[in-house]
Amino acid sequence: MAVNKLDITMMEDVGTSANQLLQRDGSGNIPAVDGSQVTGITEFTTSTSDPAVTTNPSGGVGSLWYNKTAGTMYICTDATAGANVWTNVGAGSGDVVPYHGSGSSYGYCATGAQGGGWTNIDRIDKYSLVSATNAADVANITVNRRNPAGAFSSTHGYAAGGDSSPGTIDKWSMVTDANATNVGDLIAGPTDTHDGSSSTTYGYAAAGQPQTDMIQKYSFSTDGNATDVANLSSGSTLRADRCGGTQSSDYGYCVGGGTSNIIDKWSFATDSDATDVGDLTVGGNSLGSNSSGNHGYCVGGGGPTPGSRTNVIEKWPYASDANGTDVGDLVESATGKFGSDSSSHGYSSGGYAGGSMKNIIEKISFASDGNAVDSTQDLTEARTLGASSQI
Repeated sequence: MAVNKLDITMMEDVGTSANQLLQRDGSGNIPAVDGSQVTGITEFTTSTSDPAVTTNPSGGVGSLWYNKTAGTMYICTDATAGANVWTNVGAGSGDVVPYHGSGSSYGYCATGAQGGGWTNIDRIDKYSLVSATNAADVANITVNRRNPAGAFSSTHGYAAGGDSSPGTIDKWSMVTDANATNVGDLIAGPTDTHDGSSSTTYGYAAAGQPQTDMIQKYSFSTDGNATDVANLSSGSTLRADRCGGTQSSDYGYCVGGGTSNIIDKWSFATDSDATDVGDLTVGGNSLGSNSSGNHGYCVGGGGPTPGSRTNVIEKWPYASDANGTDVGDLVESATGKFGSDSSSHGYSSGGYAGGSMKNIIEKISFASDGNAVDSTQDLTEARTLGASSQI
């Protein structure tokens, strides 16, 4: 009996609907189908740019993103709407993560100098970022000092260096109210390291007395001493006197110091020297600082003229290298203010003004430029030049 070849066109059940057979065309191509009908394949996006934290993949965790211009590949490891995490899995460097530096509950002020005699204290204050309640004394630092570099992880606040020897690194829990512990030391030599910055994994301390351009970092995950990882820009060697420090998700910043108005930045992803990316409108020393995630803020401080003080609030963008702009004024023209941040406001507390220490907590809006307002909250003790953090 002869066996005839069956032509698929002779079959009635051909098409792209449920329970039908797919028929390739004359070129061997499978007919177009709705992407949702293809299962077992992770969503894959090809683009000429990197994803952003606001890139919400419909495929959720595991979605892939390929930047064909840069040749970089990312996988979504946290699909939280508006705050996605895209982890670099290719030859490039740097993940796309939400800004980590804002708190949702409390701001902290640790140590500093108080009174007419500029006496260093060991007090750690915390105050609410959501209600207008005064600060409470919740713990103590291990070494009384002023001018430390403040930093913060997701669970702990840090105070590094200052006018203590040998540059003690203290950390305290922001989850439970407990006294700080000494977890390491900065490199011997520089003190008064008022610039502090934080990545998700390291705390940074830049500049210091005697005059140095050193950038040090220490680990949040493992207690230990700091290491020298980079230097400030070539114009920054005389900026030892109480710089301001902020951070974006990818870079640390050191601003002002001494009589300087320089804005320096360095990469968290690589231990490389800082570059001069702009200028403040005023500059000077003993600067307060805040960070919105999109902009850095320099707040008050001693102006470039000896003995002067300023009430200027200025900001500069993180997205592009640019100079600072004057966007408002503080309530107090003060030096050495503590800076903590929520997602919507910068909090600038304490400071030295008019011959006396201050306990005021001022609030700066990130949404609109303008003057600071008194939050109607106060520190437990008037003070200046300490370390700050938030959770």
